[in-house]
Amino acid sequence: MKLENYNLLAIIGATATGKTSLAVDLAKHLDGEILSADSRQVYRGLDLGSGKDLDEYDNIPYHLIDIIEPSEEYDLFRYQKDFHLAYQVIINRGKTPIMCGGSSMYINAILNNYEMKEVATDEPLRQDLQSKSMSELQQLLMTLKPEQHNQTDLLERNRLIRALEIASHEQNNSTVDSKYPSIIPLVIALEWPREIRRKRIVERLKARFSEGMIEEVKSLHEQGVSWDKLYYFGLEYRLIALYLQDELNYNDMFQKLASAIAKFAKKQDTWLRKMEREGLSIHRLEGGPDLVNRAKAIIQYHLAS
Repeated sequence: MKLENYNLLAIIGATATGKTSLAVDLAKHLDGEILSADSRQVYRGLDLGSGKDLDEYDNIPYHLIDIIEPSEEYDLFRYQKDFHLAYQVIINRGKTPIMCGGSSMYINAILNNYEMKEVATDEPLRQDLQSKSMSELQQLLMTLKPEQHNQTDLLERNRLIRALEIASHEQNNSTVDSKYPSIIPLVIALEWPREIRRKRIVERLKARFSEGMIEEVKSLHEQGVSWDKLYYFGLEYRLIALYLQDELNYNDMFQKLASAIAKFAKKQDTWLRKMEREGLSIHRLEGGPDLVNRAKAIIQYHLAS
């Protein structure tokens, strides 16, 4: 089976839906390679907390996982560049590129063929912003860029300063630095009823704790990753870091984490609906028995149409 009329298969959806397993199974049928669309899996050492599940890949090649150190900065522009470099490698091999992930901004940048500008660090601006409070920074960003696509830019100080840096650059520069080949995706969104997904989140969380997720976070900190940087890496790293600093007991940490991940999954659902409203064709596929064959049927139907 080969994709025709499309140049990318995208397996997307909320957390704990089983995207990786499905993408790997489809890669075997499509002679494909996988392109991760996860903002944390790019970092080495963020394994259990980011849900890399590398043991699921078997012999299927994957890209954009473990490509930088936790101490490095990574942004959407760099992801788009790295994606297209890896994408071209896959195409040149005559393989089928399969995107798999749930990071909304990364996925949007690729599926909607964003034209982005590379923005260098502006040290004088950063020095000026460092003295401002979070509320002052938030107000400034909303003034420069009232329509915020990524609300997390308003919640974390480092991201807020970087967003201001980019917004300031965009006000004074109108040229686009680079363009990439147009992506024509066939998009499948894997989903479960919310009550089942909630159970899957809890079960996966228990499994990752038993596999050593707390030890992973502790090791990252011992290797020099600050508590603040761990907070930046998302829910699992933030709440486990608080537990390791004795600011939460184990039970509270686990319950808060399960609840926060479930809420995040709901936000991902909202993002999927927004993508559909904006014109992206998404084929929804509910998890359960015979999943791979049902996914193949969707693909086969669109090959024939």
